[in-house]
Amino acid sequence: MAQVNTIGLNFPFKDSEKGFYLDMTTTDAEEIRASLMFLLLTNKGERFMMPEFGSDLLKYVFEPNDSRTISDLKESINVTVGKFIPNIEINDIIIENSTLSDQLITIRIEYTVTDGVYSQSDTLIINT
Repeated sequence: MAQVNTIGLNFPFKDSEKGFYLDMTTTDAEEIRASLMFLLLTNKGERFMMPEFGSDLLKYVFEPNDSRTISDLKESINVTVGKFIPNIEINDIIIENSTLSDQLITIRIEYTVTDGVYSQSDTLIINT
């Protein structure tokens, strides 16, 4: 098997098609997206020895879909990302009802990663 340069574990976790135990990230963009998703989908207090790591994203699942909840959710995402991944700048957070059901929402996070002279923009979409 040819040597493949990997950076980290891909998220969400799944079996690797390349013979690894788990799927691995192979580019910076994949690693950043996986890290961002891992951070946002981890509940605070869930990670051993790091009780502040994670977000409160899942606590909003059963909250009313109103402007106050959306505002609180956006603020929570901005604070969490700013604290744990400071080189990511959140450009926009769009929260809308999913086309699949009235009960589901889609969170679209548009972000830019800056590291020295390197800058890259991308979008992460989370369906809840």
